[in-house]
Amino acid sequence: MGKAYNVMAATCPSRTVLHRIGARWTVFVVNALDDGPRRFTELKAHIQGITPKVLTETLRSLEADGLISRHEYDENPPRVEYALTPLGRSLLIPLRAVRLWAEQHVPDIEAARARLQGDS
Repeated sequence: MGKAYNVMAATCPSRTVLHRIGARWTVFVVNALDDGPRRFTELKAHIQGITPKVLTETLRSLEADGLISRHEYDENPPRVEYALTPLGRSLLIPLRAVRLWAEQHVPDIEAARARLQGDS
């Protein structure tokens, strides 16, 4: 049996993992790679609103965490593709559930916000 981790403990390494998953752009990049490898420019076009700098930082962090791979092709001009690793692909399961929940509950959240603003 493996070591037990507790994300509620201040010094638990699982907090770093949860932080990575909860980082603003992680969900978008992982979802964008669901259909297969993509080049940087394809990711940038697919993920509306992300800046090149933030996309670069996010890709580097996800690669460092083993969630994506970066493959350089020996071509001219150079070509680089990013893809989910098996570990990154396993993250799609909970992220799909969160995405579905978010998309299904937009009206509920908007109604709650409208009620709160109406009470002000």
